[in-house]
Amino acid sequence: MTDIHQTFEQRLNQILPRITSDDFLHNRGLGNEIGFWIFEYPPEKELAMREHLASVIEPALKKHQPPLRYACVNLFELVIDLLESRKLLDKVIRMQAEKGDDKVFDALKGVLDQEKLAQRIVSLHKPDDVDLMIFTGVGAAYPLVRSHTLLSALHPLMNDTPLLMFFPGRYDGYSLRLFNKLTDKHYYRAFRLVP
Repeated sequence: MTDIHQTFEQRLNQILPRITSDDFLHNRGLGNEIGFWIFEYPPEKELAMREHLASVIEPALKKHQPPLRYACVNLFELVIDLLESRKLLDKVIRMQAEKGDDKVFDALKGVLDQEKLAQRIVSLHKPDDVDLMIFTGVGAAYPLVRSHTLLSALHPLMNDTPLLMFFPGRYDGYSLRLFNKLTDKHYYRAFRLVP
């Protein structure tokens, strides 16, 4: 049983051993469920989370023996790259300043369709070519990317490759609460990486 009073730092220290374990990488013990995992953290710890990813987790994954193939996808950067590739970024910034957020969201519905984003992710980082896929930038990408919708769109595309989303907020095993405030009223099934 996990102590519910663990500190953020204690939980951080459990990430690396967990995601490099054979059980995690081979989806063992999940009862035939898809290996989608969420590491939730307090939104106010965003900078510490980024630092831990950059200075501890990614360097350790790069040095892991046997070699571990992984893709780290920053969802915010994915959106920016997509808009730049379609020569829309400057237009979107102008539209947001002139007409507001609602007009931007309406204009980008087709471009940022979560099914299309899921397809883009798997075309850039083929699940069969990696042992693990990691998502960051969830808070920065909101509301252009909706976590539960994107994860649902990725379910049929990831095959047996585990996916780990770093999530600034709460996940109770059923629904995601971004920034501990915004609740998706959708049931979503993933596993908590560190309770």
